[in-house]
Amino acid sequence: MSIPMAIVDFIPVALFFVAALILMRDLYHMMSKGAFALMSGGMIVVFVAGIFKAIWKLLMALDVCDFVALNAAFFPMQSVGFLLAALGVVSMLIFPQKKGEKAALAVAFTSSMPFVAVLVLGTLGVATSLAVLAGKMKKYVPMIIYILYFILMMCMGYLSSRDFSEPAMNWIGEGINTAGQGLFLLATVLLDKAGLAGYELKKKKD
Repeated sequence: MSIPMAIVDFIPVALFFVAALILMRDLYHMMSKGAFALMSGGMIVVFVAGIFKAIWKLLMALDVCDFVALNAAFFPMQSVGFLLAALGVVSMLIFPQKKGEKAALAVAFTSSMPFVAVLVLGTLGVATSLAVLAGKMKKYVPMIIYILYFILMMCMGYLSSRDFSEPAMNWIGEGINTAGQGLFLLATVLLDKAGLAGYELKKKKD
């Protein structure tokens, strides 16, 4: 584990954090309190998981210690975080809120395989929901970018099952993760500039 590699690991975390902040600001007016709590809480959990993993790598690179708990917490936290975020965004699409409308607060909530399934479902839910939202806004470039983001995240899921003791594998993982979070931020910025903060989802007629 080299110091440059450990520092690079903070980049995708920062990209995701910026995209998450933009989404939380722009989607707030369309979400019920429960949906927003699920999405924002999930995004925060994913961010914290990324910070934990990056700090663990930095401590290892500096030969300070092997803080096992930081590394062990990453995958479960990331998986559950994405699932919570997905539940929030999907709820927004199914039950869109209008400004001033009130809703009841929703209530939510070692083999790694269950977390793999949760991560896939969560990432699929977030990426697909945002792609659908972009499609409703007739913004097809960010829609395609969100789909590419999901594909890269699935590549990361595959790589996580490989041997990461080799530096080359670590650099490949860092590259894919950074590219994925960069796409996530790019698509979010494009939707933001297209007027996401003022967009209103239409409810289905009974």
